[in-house]
Amino acid sequence: MSAETVIQSLEYIGTNPNIRSGRPHIIGTTIEVSALAIQHIIHQQSVDEIAQDYRLTVSQVYAALAYYYAHKEEIDAAIKAQEDLAEQMKSRSAAGRA
Repeated sequence: MSAETVIQSLEYIGTNPNIRSGRPHIIGTTIEVSALAIQHIIHQQSVDEIAQDYRLTVSQVYAALAYYYAHKEEIDAAIKAQEDLAEQMKSRSAAGRA
């Protein structure tokens, strides 16, 4: 048996312009990588808890987290943009009620 390195790819993450506006998601779902990263990092949920809550496999959650860390700056910027948009909409709604 040789000691050659075998590279294996876990193909759980996809992007499609028709699903979540092209944001990275778990293939076969509309669950975004960013949602799982937020659950893990901000809400301190374990991988097992996330998998159970979202009805995913542990492998899918780990793949999402690995993808997040490999694309951290890009995904963090997208999260920030979504937060900013939500805040703008909230402010407009509050101004409309005043």
